[in-house]
Amino acid sequence: MLRILIVDDHEVVRLGLRALLSRNPEFVVVDEAGSVDEALEKTRQHRPDIVVMDIRLPGQNGVEGCRLIKNAFPNIHVIILTSYAEDELLFEAISAGATGYVLKQVGGDDLVRAIQRIGQGEAMLDPAVTQRVLERVRQAARQEQAAAFTDLTEQELRVLGLVAEGRTNKEIARTLFLGEGTVRNYVSSILSKLNLTNRAEAAAYAVRHNLQEYLQEFS
Repeated sequence: MLRILIVDDHEVVRLGLRALLSRNPEFVVVDEAGSVDEALEKTRQHRPDIVVMDIRLPGQNGVEGCRLIKNAFPNIHVIILTSYAEDELLFEAISAGATGYVLKQVGGDDLVRAIQRIGQGEAMLDPAVTQRVLERVRQAARQEQAAAFTDLTEQELRVLGLVAEGRTNKEIARTLFLGEGTVRNYVSSILSKLNLTNRAEAAAYAVRHNLQEYLQEFS
């Protein structure tokens, strides 16, 4: 049995959610709240398993409410239920510890399934915003890659890529149409800039930070 607290500043919405969720024998709605302060009080009183919280609340918003609840009760899951699919609100809610982010436009059955999944320990994002999360994650990964190689020149990146492939200085020189002495200088510069001591460490660094993938985008 999942114990649920509903938080929304509109009484009609709270009544509708209570009616919907109460039809499911797996759920029991322990109480309702219309503000963050009231939600914290009711959470302390009832210790629900899940708090279904609107993001737009008077005074402190649902994101701040989520953060306060998670700080005080880490094991309680918070679902942000909102009419808004704004990126910043979404990522603020995730950062605040929300286990789910569901748009109010979903059908009743979809909301029930979301709560069931969260009750089973899963995280749940509305399909309408999942792609945005994935793109933000990919963007962060690209930024991390770029930061790993930001001090290297374009030619040093090419040399490092060939070092990672296990090429010798002679082979690198032939591939890039450079002299072996020039390649040695590039390798020394790379080691210095990345604070590494040898070619093996440089190769490991390149693999760890996905240099080949970065070079494909770079080119």
